[in-house]
Amino acid sequence: MDLTRGHALALDAADPLAGFRDRFVDDDPRRIYLDGNSLGRLPLATRDRLAELVGEWGERLVTGWAEWIDAPARVGDLLAEHVLGARPGEVIVSDSTTVNLFKLCSAVLDTRDGAIVTHRDNFPTDRYVLEGLAARHGRELRMVETPEGAVAERGAALVVLSHVDYRSGEIADMAALTADADADVVWDLSHSAGALPVDLRAAGAQLAVGCTYKYLNAGPGAPAFLYVAEERQAELRSPIWGWFGQRDQFAMERDYDPADGVGRFLAGTPPILGLAAVEAGVRLTAEAGIDAIRAKSVALCDEIVALHDAWLAPLGFSLGSPRDAGTRGSHVAIRHPEAWPICRALIERAAVIPDFRRPDSIRLGVAPLYTSHADVWDALDRLRGLVERGEHRLVDAAPGRVT
Repeated sequence: MDLTRGHALALDAADPLAGFRDRFVDDDPRRIYLDGNSLGRLPLATRDRLAELVGEWGERLVTGWAEWIDAPARVGDLLAEHVLGARPGEVIVSDSTTVNLFKLCSAVLDTRDGAIVTHRDNFPTDRYVLEGLAARHGRELRMVETPEGAVAERGAALVVLSHVDYRSGEIADMAALTADADADVVWDLSHSAGALPVDLRAAGAQLAVGCTYKYLNAGPGAPAFLYVAEERQAELRSPIWGWFGQRDQFAMERDYDPADGVGRFLAGTPPILGLAAVEAGVRLTAEAGIDAIRAKSVALCDEIVALHDAWLAPLGFSLGSPRDAGTRGSHVAIRHPEAWPICRALIERAAVIPDFRRPDSIRLGVAPLYTSHADVWDALDRLRGLVERGEHRLVDAAPGRVT
């Protein structure tokens, strides 16, 4: 691979997605943002749509609900079509990933006996939810070493797995793991939705959750999504009974009667401003095309790996992500014994925003709609420079968090 900056600029000049970069807010051209896998940038269209919607709120007041009320299902259908490989009526946008995971897992445990299983290194909030559910339902919680080991467990009711590992970026084989499981598998798509093609129906997946504030750029605290395959919807009931999941929303004198379809997993009043941000982000992703996004993601991450090998490995770094692009998501983890102060130095002294994960990983996340090849080259050039000069030893590296 040609590792010159000129080659990176040539790749940017030929990039079919290059025009999308100007459709995001960027108030500091020197700053290089490589943490879109934690929080995406603000799209200009989202900023405009939210301002417009605030105006509608001021003008229309409660009469606006005639158009707003169906937003969880409408935006869910957009996600189903353009991001998740699902069918209309199988996805809703509501609540947070954590709450949606609780709802789906609890619904499964209400229908079958057996243990709860997950990968030991799964995302912490997923593990915490499962710990709480195990205590609530009186179930055994098994923490195993690998996703393959999780689906091989016998006597399990529920397995929870992440499609892309939040530390290493490794992609799980959704179709194979789903097929190998005797239990119901709930997939967390937080690090894959909007970054790589997902085809839930083709993979045989029936249950999934995920967030929208990473690669879908819907903003901090944006509502998450929940997927239930059509053939499973009638048998599963949300443990949170709310009026938006009621068959007749305003029949308040009657006992609770869940709505048909995935809408039964709604609970309280939907966050209309947040849903508008999700919709704008999904439309931007659909316009670019998920296959084009994935192709650029692979190229950017391959560039990181090549520059790591040439520049960083001699400085004591090692690769914490798969080398094979086919099994790697849209971030690359690089490891170093002094990863925490290096992260601090990157932010404070080099204007590069990465992400740190204990004990020794720096995650470099690329978001193909706004990350360029020159961004990657410049970021790793700044990284090697500050480590060569020992600048990471000059920052306050007291324990804390970067993002």
